[in-house]
Amino acid sequence: MIRVLGLSLQIQKPIYLVMLYNSLQFLFFYIIVTLFYWYIPDKKRWLLLLLASCYFYMSFVPVYIFILGFTICIDYFAGIFLERATNPNTKKTLLLLSLFANIGILVFFKYFNFLNHTLDNVLSYSSNHTPFPFLKILLPIGLSFHTFQAMSYTIEVYRGNYKAEKHFGIYALYVMFYPQLVAGPIERPQNILLQFHKEHKYSFENLKSGLMLMGFGLFKKVVIADRIAEIVDRVYADPKSQNGKTLLIITILYSFQIYCDFSGYSDIGIGAARTMGYKLVNNFNVPYLSKSLSEFWGKWHMSLSTWFKDYLYIPLGGSRVRVQRKYLNLIIVFLISGLWHGANWTFVIWGALHGILLIVEHIKIACFKKLKFDVKSNWFKRMLQTAGIFLLVTFAWIFFRSPDIYIAITVLQRIFSISILDTFNYNIATLPLLIFCSTLIIFLMIKEYYFLIIPTKNTKSFYLIFILLLVSCYLFGVFNNTQFIYFQF
Repeated sequence: MIRVLGLSLQIQKPIYLVMLYNSLQFLFFYIIVTLFYWYIPDKKRWLLLLLASCYFYMSFVPVYIFILGFTICIDYFAGIFLERATNPNTKKTLLLLSLFANIGILVFFKYFNFLNHTLDNVLSYSSNHTPFPFLKILLPIGLSFHTFQAMSYTIEVYRGNYKAEKHFGIYALYVMFYPQLVAGPIERPQNILLQFHKEHKYSFENLKSGLMLMGFGLFKKVVIADRIAEIVDRVYADPKSQNGKTLLIITILYSFQIYCDFSGYSDIGIGAARTMGYKLVNNFNVPYLSKSLSEFWGKWHMSLSTWFKDYLYIPLGGSRVRVQRKYLNLIIVFLISGLWHGANWTFVIWGALHGILLIVEHIKIACFKKLKFDVKSNWFKRMLQTAGIFLLVTFAWIFFRSPDIYIAITVLQRIFSISILDTFNYNIATLPLLIFCSTLIIFLMIKEYYFLIIPTKNTKSFYLIFILLLVSCYLFGVFNNTQFIYFQF
């Protein structure tokens, strides 16, 4: 039981221990599925992938496959009826029914207890209690991701941008494709559905580049993210006993932990799909080297950012409305984005912070433009801008990582209590952490900027680099069934 702004919340965190990308179970699963994929005829591959994806999903909580099957049936038939409908009101009704089914399931499993606890605590001030029972339910894995992917399909059919999928099995595969089922990237039908209808011929180049992506992703997860997690989790277990310098280092390290954890998952999923000839959208593009918050959100979790832009921000009016309404649209989008990440007020505050900071950034740009203030850019200013954005994003992560608001405030208070002289007064024990952090920055820059030119076309170089990655993972990695951070979303 934790206290959040005076509200009591009992949060049940899901724990998934089977078929994680960093497990031996997944390694055997991937090898068997991929070998069979290239062995059987092309026309039967969709069935293999669908059955494999069902098995992959059921390895977590088997009964939840029925929830996924229910939404798949709803959206499949909604798409067909949407395409046939000629009356605008009928089409709108069909779309709303589809969205209501998807959002309803999401709200029930992810937000029911959160909303119920909030209502109960509000009513308690008048000595009343909520009339609704509290449910002991486990959040279906990846619910937010495949819900948003399913919603994008019906919206695109409604808008006339994509024709309804007539093949039920292939539509089900669109929602359940195992490389991106539980944590994205969130695909659009125009990209992945079309690929399920195409014939894929074996390509050694795709195999090499896909395996290289998987190797880098595994390295980022088990060597970097999970090693940092051992330190971060220990500090956040009792932040009140830590000094400001330690919390500052931990805050910076968590920025790299969440990046390497989530982008590592994306790399493994995208790489696994590529070895079978499928091209998933990229999810990250050097976000920590951004020179503005707008640029950061164009490079971090790009499939989600573009989803909110296309299906929420622009329908609200986007930037075509009055400036006050534009800022309100930004706040709405980021509040919902924060809530999408978790049923906790800390996520709402995290989203609100980014929305407010983006508004401040827009106001600054507008003022500079109005005053005709010419800002000449050079390498030093770009470096300062990048450092500034990284620090803003890093401090916002405090609310993302903290289990409640009071812990987040405690961490912030301790960090901002550090004097200028204290920042240079590090002891030997903290020096390795600083060196490790600097190494991470260099690694990220090299990996993101130069990955595309890593000589995978040179087979000998590919084998050397790939084997080095695997050996590094084996020697320095953490293999304790640590789930990916974004699995809980």
